[in-house]
Amino acid sequence: MFAMNTAVVEDLRRALPPGRTIDDPAILDSYAHDEAVWAPHRRPVAVVRPRSAEEIQQIVRICLEHRAPVVARGAGTGLSGGANSVDGAVVLCTEQMTTIKEIDTTEQLAVVEPGVANDDLRKACADHGLWYPPDPASAQWSTIGGNVATNAGGLCCVKYGVTRDYVLGMQVVTGRGELVRLGRRTAKGVAGYDLAGLMVGSEGTLGIISEVTVRLRPARPPERTIAGYFDSLAAAGHAVAAVGTAGLIPSALELIDRHTLLAVDAWKNMGLSDEADAVLLARTDTPGAGGEEEAAAILACFTESGASWAAISSDPQEAEALFAARRLAYPALERLGPVLTEDVCVPRASVPEMLTRIEAIGQQHRITIANVAHAGDGNLHPLLIVPADDADARRRAEYAFERILDSAIELGGTVTGEHGVGLLKRNGLTRELTEPVLAMHTAVKQALDPHGMLNPGKVIAPCAPRC
Repeated sequence: MFAMNTAVVEDLRRALPPGRTIDDPAILDSYAHDEAVWAPHRRPVAVVRPRSAEEIQQIVRICLEHRAPVVARGAGTGLSGGANSVDGAVVLCTEQMTTIKEIDTTEQLAVVEPGVANDDLRKACADHGLWYPPDPASAQWSTIGGNVATNAGGLCCVKYGVTRDYVLGMQVVTGRGELVRLGRRTAKGVAGYDLAGLMVGSEGTLGIISEVTVRLRPARPPERTIAGYFDSLAAAGHAVAAVGTAGLIPSALELIDRHTLLAVDAWKNMGLSDEADAVLLARTDTPGAGGEEEAAAILACFTESGASWAAISSDPQEAEALFAARRLAYPALERLGPVLTEDVCVPRASVPEMLTRIEAIGQQHRITIANVAHAGDGNLHPLLIVPADDADARRRAEYAFERILDSAIELGGTVTGEHGVGLLKRNGLTRELTEPVLAMHTAVKQALDPHGMLNPGKVIAPCAPRC
């Protein structure tokens, strides 16, 4: 679709300050892909690292002149290939745009550049007695721009929602090279279409974010942790469903299976895999006696669903260690071989059935599938582990990957809860959405990016069937 165009590199170098434009092959390779190791990618013709919205606009306009595709990138922590380069692309990396421009304690909002790390924003807000809730497992490295682009969630989204719930407005460069402001700063506002909301989760295909205004919350009280050990994934799934049926809304409800526990133990020697095939970790941040009652009710759901052991933790360090194991899941499993990461979401009542199907799919295709999950909102992360350089195992894993997507759709779920469609889920998206809805997606893309320059081939494939 796009030809290699080295002239664009020279124009970028002339237009931008020194050091912004990089074309060293070794450096280009390090910016060519995100963490989705099986998603295809190509070496870009250049990487540009702007430091202002005006520079982003300048880059997009130069690329428009040369018809060079532009792939936006934050920290590269994505898991769907959404930031992967294509032939002839310029990768626009916002990693140097790290300014927290404003924290307004009266309006409870923050204005940040897209390269600000999630954890850095949280720490800055905490200094003002405020809290930014979205907390993906990669929060230490992932950026607000990337979180907005994928509508990232995290551990506490079961109670507090995902990134979209906190984005008030943004500044964006469109596929026409226009620098525009979308959304608002006010607590309420319904003037026109929600174009800021449209950008959230669009994975850089509709515009490139240069600034984000996010809603904040008051700092929350300390959490209580409830842990439950189960002899099977299905039993843990029934406990998740029981929590939902009881009308309880924990501030986190996470699942870790035995494959993951073994991997974490082998790496960090935490001793967790000796006692369970699946662990559920719940937290409640309801203050006072109400919090004690909520913790007791969650504990009862675990026990009545067949937990072999369950307790409310009285040791904050022990509780934090359990959640640390959850956050270590991905790097621990990656040590075992290439990992193909799933991200399906199903109704909470369907969690037991979905976990059962995932186990069956793994057995049928002879693939080791580890499971971690934001179980409280039905967002499951099966991780398919394949020995390196085993082509047959990779083929089986790719087929199992698609079967998991089909199972999620059959149960009334979706092919991605928070990682995004990127490259890996495009086929799944065409199976989930109807023809008229896919056509609406294509129409929006054509309206905001008429030349198809922004992150081409992601989310909606140019030649996707039924489009």
